[in-house]
Amino acid sequence: MKRILSIILIAMGLSTMAQTTMNIYQSNGTILQISLADIDSVDFSTIPPPTMNIYQNNGTLYQVVLNDIDSITYSSNNLGNIPTLITLPIGNITSNSAATGGSISYDGGSPITERGVCWGLQPEPTIDDNYIANGMGTGNYSVSLSGLQTNTTYFVRAYAININGVAYGNELSFITIDNPGNGVTDIDGNSYQTVIIGNQEWMAENLRVTRYANGHPIPNIIDSTQWFDLTSGAWCFYENNNQFNVPYGKLYNWYAVSDNRNLCPTGWHVPTIAEWDTLINFLGGENVAGGKMKSKGTIQNGTGLWVSPNTNASNSSGFSGHPGGGRGNQITMNNEYVSMDSIAGWWASDSLWVDENIFLGIESGFELTYFESEHLSVGITVRCLKD
Repeated sequence: MKRILSIILIAMGLSTMAQTTMNIYQSNGTILQISLADIDSVDFSTIPPPTMNIYQNNGTLYQVVLNDIDSITYSSNNLGNIPTLITLPIGNITSNSAATGGSISYDGGSPITERGVCWGLQPEPTIDDNYIANGMGTGNYSVSLSGLQTNTTYFVRAYAININGVAYGNELSFITIDNPGNGVTDIDGNSYQTVIIGNQEWMAENLRVTRYANGHPIPNIIDSTQWFDLTSGAWCFYENNNQFNVPYGKLYNWYAVSDNRNLCPTGWHVPTIAEWDTLINFLGGENVAGGKMKSKGTIQNGTGLWVSPNTNASNSSGFSGHPGGGRGNQITMNNEYVSMDSIAGWWASDSLWVDENIFLGIESGFELTYFESEHLSVGITVRCLKD
């Protein structure tokens, strides 16, 4: 920690002589780039996990877990560059609206005077098409798109402007829903988009609640051994990291699913195997339903949340299935978190065996759906169905 701090202080002392960027390389492949001229101060938190806190002049705070840092370098940036940014994933898709945003990691050496999102009906939209601005400076920002056409494909890119020009993030696309439901809010106040598929109304997002419908809390269990030994309801974030709450949702063991206090909002329930079958059959059967349920795009192309190839993913149903992975146990998965980005799984509510139960699975490499059994202590995502 002392070595990291000394490197930072030395580089900040050099920032008066050159436009210098701090590059924080993380073990997961992420690179956080911050202009030293924008940094107000740096300190460290010793409360586990130890964290480096980087305070910027505009009030933005970056927090990086020290154990996640692979290395830190510094580079002098020549003036005349355009910003560096990405487009954030699209969510809350309805028949005429959606939510997205951008994340700007580098201002190009000059202040960002405008940032926002542009969209259109053709690939590679620009600010000459539809756009909405949201503030200035680096960091994350969000926007809401409205007035969209029903059942229409839109292409979206974040943008940022400095004195040197306009920069665009990666392109994403989505289809507005042509069969939206009325939505639902859980007891914690989380609001969910819903979609009507056949004669069923489904949540179009994974559950994120921390209390049963009667208000009783559901424990958040972090320790893996304690999780495995449970015979009562519990939830966790994937890898105990709250950044996965949206859009992946929380992971719940089957004891939470089967609790008579109701995991879903009042008037909703965890579907049975027969109700999952109704959905699958309406979408053409198990061989093709998965493609119609999966959200579009791949991580490699910067267009979605699934690893490649995300076979035949169209999300034509509006179900918007994201690959939330699961939390294992000592028998089936060695206490590890697995399959984030490649598998989506949702519990069924039927009580079938003493120590295992059924979930519906979808994978990146296939367009089919399948039922599989897992130990009751495994953590899997949940979708709710209207009564």
